[in-house]
Amino acid sequence: MKKVGVFWVTISMLMTMLSGCGAEKEAAAVDAKTGSNIAVRKIIVGTGTQFPNVCFLDDKGKLTGFDVELVRELDKRLPEYEFEFKTMEFSSLLLSLGTKKIDFIAHQMEKNPEREEKFLFTKEPYSIFLNKVVVPKRNTDINSIDDLKGKKVITSATSNEAYILQQYNKKNNSAIDIVYSSGASNDTTNQILNGRVAATISTSFALKFLPNGDQLKTVGDALTHSDVLFVLRKDEQEVADKLDQAIKSVKDDGTLAKLSIQWLGEDFTKTK
Repeated sequence: MKKVGVFWVTISMLMTMLSGCGAEKEAAAVDAKTGSNIAVRKIIVGTGTQFPNVCFLDDKGKLTGFDVELVRELDKRLPEYEFEFKTMEFSSLLLSLGTKKIDFIAHQMEKNPEREEKFLFTKEPYSIFLNKVVVPKRNTDINSIDDLKGKKVITSATSNEAYILQQYNKKNNSAIDIVYSSGASNDTTNQILNGRVAATISTSFALKFLPNGDQLKTVGDALTHSDVLFVLRKDEQEVADKLDQAIKSVKDDGTLAKLSIQWLGEDFTKTK
């Protein structure tokens, strides 16, 4: 009986050792330059599911889109990191970043002074965002942001578009009545088309993928010409630098332009 007991203890120890080796192997990667093993750090990437063709769930329930597939491509080029997505409402992303529930945000994010004060942005843009006033195609009265005075304008809380409207109101005695949406794209388009609000602020490429977006149009000059960047905490400079290197590589070999054409309809990556 003792021999049997020793046998099973030995087998148990062997299985534990093997499983331990497997876990260690999964937590390591091979450096392409040196051929040596490197530790792999898991990075939690915050994104949403409500931005058509940028970060959304397809008809099979798979998370995909321009920002999502770009992060997956960067993951392949950065063996020292393993990127894992965590989806949430757009309005929760910056709070989740600040409380360390996620490590960086991939959601067509733009700089503004309030964000820069609290967070770190990558330096290498991966697309541009031209914000304009969006109204129903049938509308002929609104042709610029000044025409929105006295009207309701819908936007997502914590978005850069909200910041644009808030800054306009600071200079114009709160002339625009800002309405904050649930974050769902169909909520925004429905409210505009039903006349509950007059307009929103967005970019022309987004209209192509919004529910009933073919019934909307952009008007006036661009309110911003913003670089789109990843957002991190200020103590994550090393990760930001590695992301910049990887973004530059996908630009240089044409992968970024292909992703933009595939998901956004044209090349929005030429920032200069």
